[in-house]
Amino acid sequence: MKFLWSPIVDAVYSKELGRRKSWIVPIQLLTGFMFFWLGTNIDEWLEQDQIAIGTLTAVFFVLIFFSATQDIAVDGWALTLLSKNNVSYASTAQTIGLNSGYFLSFTVFLAFNSPEFSNKYFRSEPQDVGLVPLGGYLKFWSMMYFTITLWLIFLKKEERPQTDQNEFSIKSVYKVILRIIQLPHMKSYMIILLTAKIGFIANGAVTALKLLERGFGKEDLALAVLIDFPFQIIFGYYAVRWSSGSRPLRPWLWAYCAHLVCCVIAMLIVSSFPEDGIVTPAYFYIVLATTVTTSFTSTVAFVSMGAFMTVIADPVIGGTYMTLLNTLSNFGGTWPRFFVLEAVDYFTVSRCSVMNAEGEEFSCASEPGKGLCQQLGGNCLIEQDGYYFVSTVCVMTGAILLVLYIAPTIRYLESLNPKLWKLPKEEN
Repeated sequence: MKFLWSPIVDAVYSKELGRRKSWIVPIQLLTGFMFFWLGTNIDEWLEQDQIAIGTLTAVFFVLIFFSATQDIAVDGWALTLLSKNNVSYASTAQTIGLNSGYFLSFTVFLAFNSPEFSNKYFRSEPQDVGLVPLGGYLKFWSMMYFTITLWLIFLKKEERPQTDQNEFSIKSVYKVILRIIQLPHMKSYMIILLTAKIGFIANGAVTALKLLERGFGKEDLALAVLIDFPFQIIFGYYAVRWSSGSRPLRPWLWAYCAHLVCCVIAMLIVSSFPEDGIVTPAYFYIVLATTVTTSFTSTVAFVSMGAFMTVIADPVIGGTYMTLLNTLSNFGGTWPRFFVLEAVDYFTVSRCSVMNAEGEEFSCASEPGKGLCQQLGGNCLIEQDGYYFVSTVCVMTGAILLVLYIAPTIRYLESLNPKLWKLPKEEN
């Protein structure tokens, strides 16, 4: 939906307000109002016996639609906001911005909203609630949205679009991006974006769950992510410097290999979880080091790939072009997740320690089985954990793809002139 919507964001705007500010300003104001309204009501909704799922779905659909539209406009603006020499730093700014937003709105909030985390690290007397409620948190960010948008309105100017951009219609943007998709080297690049993350999916989707399942504390996992955040900012800055030059994707290839190694180490860490369930400081530091290292590889890969995208993207249809590439990259990390999670359950062999009502043994590999086992007061005994098999298959698949297709194709794509990624003006 975002990709189909992006040509409209590229083609429709007010010349007085600015091509990108025409979308960013009203969307951020509307989002701020929705955050404030949602913050006023969300705690009450969640306390009801029957939560209004339909209302929550509609509200968050609108919020995510607004955020996606803002993202299109920001991506397009980044290509013209920075000079040609600095355009690759757009990916660094994106890395810092996305990680900061994710860190503050997800990791930090879940940590400070957690009674366990708050009691363990900030309170002398335990309480049943966390330090930060959801409603108050949403209201705070509504005020931040208003403040940033006012700064954008009055203090940040946007250059007027050039004449050829003024004449771009919605239909012409669709035609141009479809022609770009049909370029042979673009097709090869799209295949890489859709398949490059297969090797890491099991690690990213399942490893943390396995640690929690074994007994690793949620508050300890949250603390590991909190400590990891400043490293991501530092890595993002240096990654773009490594991505400059004739081979901008070389750091991406290095990070790809290192990430595969981290996936193998993660399996070893899960398998060596203390049998008594007590997480020692040494084990925690190993988990922390692996988290930081894996984050390092992900950040380098993200920034390197983003720097390459900003170089090849056509600023005339920048929002649509960057949305196409980012959507494919994000989808490449999403579509295998379902199959990986299903495969982990499929290859897991476990049974409940107690019999069911018919006096028979039953499996508790699935969620219904786990729930029934807990109701009967039993424990799930894992005889074969599908996580190791699936993760091994993913890593091996990623390594094979790297050697046979990804690495040779990346070297070829790097050798192309950036002009070949854009259509000649007479074809626009």
